[in-house]
Amino acid sequence: MEDFLKNVTIFDHPLIQHKVTHLCDVHTGSKEFSEIVKEISMLMGYEALSDLKTKEISIRSPLKVFDSPVLAEDFTIVPILRAGLGMIDGLRALSPTAKIGHIGLYRDEETLEPKKYYFKMPVDVADGQVIIVDPALATGGSAEAAIRFVKECGCTRIKFMCIISSEVGVRLLHEHHSDVPIYTAKYVPGPLNEKGYIYTAFGDAGDRINGTCSYKPTNE
Repeated sequence: MEDFLKNVTIFDHPLIQHKVTHLCDVHTGSKEFSEIVKEISMLMGYEALSDLKTKEISIRSPLKVFDSPVLAEDFTIVPILRAGLGMIDGLRALSPTAKIGHIGLYRDEETLEPKKYYFKMPVDVADGQVIIVDPALATGGSAEAAIRFVKECGCTRIKFMCIISSEVGVRLLHEHHSDVPIYTAKYVPGPLNEKGYIYTAFGDAGDRINGTCSYKPTNE
């Protein structure tokens, strides 16, 4: 395995792969697209959050009192706006007490460099696990910047989760943040197109989620 892939977990579960295929289909409408993003996020979060700390508490069942584990910490979900917002509900369904931070970034269409316009984290974000989410890891610029900003808040337990990742983006994160695990449902080797998009992906996830762009052929 290539060194830059050693910190990458690729989900090959048939249910996840089935859903990713429908995300990439140009005929998938915005409502269905949003629902599938939520479903995939929940399925991936089950494994990505498997190392959360637990503690034992005493509970009374119908037959006896006994000790059983519960979460001992909250975690913070940090979506990269705006597409990352679509992944919040799937993860929050796993733990309703999860906190939410927000990072607003946009990509300069000429330089492809990320520009920050909004940043707000929970006051105690550095105390627990942080999972940064964005449906696509393409050029990697936004993800790299988001991780850098979160680290500046004192966070040390950081993970990055996306639905589709490119070799370009994974290599960039490995170069700058090799300590941050990457969780992805699909990994695409090779170059990006001239606009920095992954060829075998879903286009602009923010547009697909919000219905502000359609990739469906006009002659159909």
